[in-house]
Amino acid sequence: MDIEQRQSELIDQFVKQASAASNTSAISSVIVDATSHPLLFAFSEILALPNVLQLEATDEKFYLDLLRLFAHGIWSDYKSNADRLPQLVPDQILKLKQLTVLTLAETYKVLPYDQLMQELDVTNVRELEDFLINECMYAGIVRGKLDQLRRCFEVQFAAGRDLRPGQLGNMIQTLSDWLSTSENMLVSIQDKIKWADSMSEVDKKHRKEVEEKVDEVKKSIFKADIDFRGHEEICAESGGVMDYEEDRSRPKRRRHPIS
Repeated sequence: MDIEQRQSELIDQFVKQASAASNTSAISSVIVDATSHPLLFAFSEILALPNVLQLEATDEKFYLDLLRLFAHGIWSDYKSNADRLPQLVPDQILKLKQLTVLTLAETYKVLPYDQLMQELDVTNVRELEDFLINECMYAGIVRGKLDQLRRCFEVQFAAGRDLRPGQLGNMIQTLSDWLSTSENMLVSIQDKIKWADSMSEVDKKHRKEVEEKVDEVKKSIFKADIDFRGHEEICAESGGVMDYEEDRSRPKRRRHPIS
């Protein structure tokens, strides 16, 4: 089963549990279970439930803040607000660090080891590489190449996180801009194709005219050659008769006998 299908099933499961929760304590318990589950990395559907949002006005508000942290935040966000959030259990700490890698992988295609170690509170390269391999790549949330020589992680794939507030509008605008650019480029390509077709027709016409002129020149040369050869033959025949007649009319010399 791929990660997307598994995510969908888990989301449905926790949405049903949260929707059925009858009090703030039960809702908070669902939030803790969801943020601790080793295979769940998306929380926006749970966060959008009306009874979950009602925690905002209760003493259990920090569980709503915790859910928001797992939907949109990273490990450094928790450290900055730890005094206002519930203490995390080891599974939640691991999950939040995995989500931190996801956020960085969405933003950058090459992640330096030094940056990752700082963001994840990891003290050495071996520990970092073990985390990336065992907790991220084996979990299916990222794929990539560990480059020990350059001390970086080259991202090839990263599973998407929940959209942050306002991010959807930015994505729509980005896609609209891309669509507009693509349409303009398509028009430009079509214009260039028409121009190329037009130039091809002009070239064909020009080549045809040149070929016709070449043929005319060839015919003219051929005709001139025939006329010239005919003139040569006539001159040759006339010259031969004159030579013969002149030879006959000349007096013959008498040869004296040799003493």
